[in-house]
Amino acid sequence: MKIKILIPIFNDWQSVLKLLDEINNLSLNSEFQLSIIILNDASNFDRPDIENSFENIQSLKILNMKHNQGHARCIATGLKYIFEKDDFDFVIPMDGDGEDRPEEIKIFLEQIKKSHEKPIVGERIKRSESLIFKICYQLHKLITLVFTGRSIKFGNYTCLPKLTVEKMIKEKSTWNSFSGSLKKIENDLISIPSIRGSRYFGPSKMNFMNLIKHSLSIMSVFRKTFLIRSALFIVIYILLIKSNASIITSVPLILLLIAVYLVSNLALRENMEEFKNSLSQIKDIDQIK
Repeated sequence: MKIKILIPIFNDWQSVLKLLDEINNLSLNSEFQLSIIILNDASNFDRPDIENSFENIQSLKILNMKHNQGHARCIATGLKYIFEKDDFDFVIPMDGDGEDRPEEIKIFLEQIKKSHEKPIVGERIKRSESLIFKICYQLHKLITLVFTGRSIKFGNYTCLPKLTVEKMIKEKSTWNSFSGSLKKIENDLISIPSIRGSRYFGPSKMNFMNLIKHSLSIMSVFRKTFLIRSALFIVIYILLIKSNASIITSVPLILLLIAVYLVSNLALRENMEEFKNSLSQIKDIDQIK
């Protein structure tokens, strides 16, 4: 069974080298052929030499992008490349900084035998960030559920069969939000428990502002539901506060209107023409193994 691991990266070469070592050291069943594709999202830092010394990795290649596209678009480009250019059975997108723990790859592969070609997602049950961020993350999940009607407890760390990858590259929202798009096209997802690891080096790139953007990007995938529920909230809230209106009581309305504006703008990023032509943004390919 051919497994492709897709790793987007921007500058974090030190972490990726450590991740490659850890993946190579996994004790996997011989029925799984593991290959790795790294998406270099136009990194500013020079790539260090990567030796061809990974005995348990069948192939390793680096796709170098012409321009920085961002995390979601980088993954979307990688999925399109794998589907159109490679032979595979499953794709595992994962972060290259250690926060997606490589030892959980074994759990994904064990679940493949039971899933019957269904997509598998790593449901976050524990995170390594600060208490404040954990609280904000729980609020993000709650707000997303309230305004979209979808409970999304996973990120990029998933295991996708070929049929799901085909659906993903035909769905324009994949160009904007990986997890939102996957939830949109697949209702029957198999969940495995996943612990969010600590970064190998340096601070986490998932800060409060990135979390807000992540949440709004998901809402933009389900924008019709979001807009309907926002309108209902505004009407009900105005009726509740009309006898006691003030600047303070208006704050939730202002914040929601700002969110509506931002979601509408993020929805414009769902450019299917750009997605279809995304492989033309690959500058060159380094075949390491």
